[in-house]
Amino acid sequence: MNRRRPNRYEDDYDDYDDYEPKNLPPEKAGKKSGGKSMFDWAKIAVASAILIVGIGIGVAFSSTATLDPQNVASRDFIDRAAPNPELCVNYGASAMVMDARLFVTLSPFKVYVSQPKMTPGCVMRTNNWSILEQRKLINGDQVRECKQKMNTFGFTGALESSPQINCIYQNDSAQNLFLNQPGGTVAPPAAGTEQF
Repeated sequence: MNRRRPNRYEDDYDDYDDYEPKNLPPEKAGKKSGGKSMFDWAKIAVASAILIVGIGIGVAFSSTATLDPQNVASRDFIDRAAPNPELCVNYGASAMVMDARLFVTLSPFKVYVSQPKMTPGCVMRTNNWSILEQRKLINGDQVRECKQKMNTFGFTGALESSPQINCIYQNDSAQNLFLNQPGGTVAPPAAGTEQF
C-alpha cells in the first residue's frame, strides 16, 4: 500500500472552501451565506400597510377638515356658505365672489388692483329669474336688459335682507386648467352643461 504523506500545507487549506468572510455585504457574499434574503417580506408588508393606512387617514382628514373658513377645500363647504343655500343649489350654483377695484393711470400707463374681498355668493340659472322677480328684488326692465346681453343674475347676501344683485356675464373663454392636466383622469364636461 502506497500511503500518501500528508502535506502540511494541505491541512491548513482543507477548510478554505468553507470560509466565508463575515464583513462582506450580502450581494458579495457567496451562495454559501445561504442566510436571509435582502428583503424581509414581513417588514415590507407591515410598511405597506402603514403607508396605506396613513394615506387613508390623510384623505379622510382633508375631506372633512373644512370647518375653518381659512380651509375651503370642498364644494360642499362653498354650497353651505352660499346665501340661501337650498335655493341657490336648487335654482343656480354657489359661487365665490371676489370684489376688487382697478385703478388705471395713463401717464405712466399702470394698472393697480385693490385687495380683493371674498364673499359667498350665488349665480342663478336664467330660467329661475322669476324667483328674484316674485320677491321684488329685480324688476322687468332689469330682466330685459340682462336678457339682451345673454347674461344672468348673481347675488351676495341673504335674499331676505337687501342682497346685492348684479347682472353678470358668463365668460366662455374662461377655462378650468385643472381639467387639462397631462395624465389627468377627469373628463371635461360636455358642451352646454355649464350654461346658466
